[in-house]
Amino acid sequence: MAPASKNIAEGAVCAVVGVALALFTEDVSIPVFTLTKVGVVLIAVGGIQLLYGAYQAYNARSVE
Repeated sequence: MAPASKNIAEGAVCAVVGVALALFTEDVSIPVFTLTKVGVVLIAVGGIQLLYGAYQAYNARSVE
């Protein structure tokens, strides 16, 4: 798998898991942190990975 497509796939999975955590774990409480906040962080990380993968794909096409 090319690095760009790997980053795009990982970013999409992280974002989907983050959305699921943010939407469906409001009532779950654990001592250290809330899962809703973890979901928001995963959404942000997934978005960054998606953008980086798109950047890598764009640069790979412009080099050829």
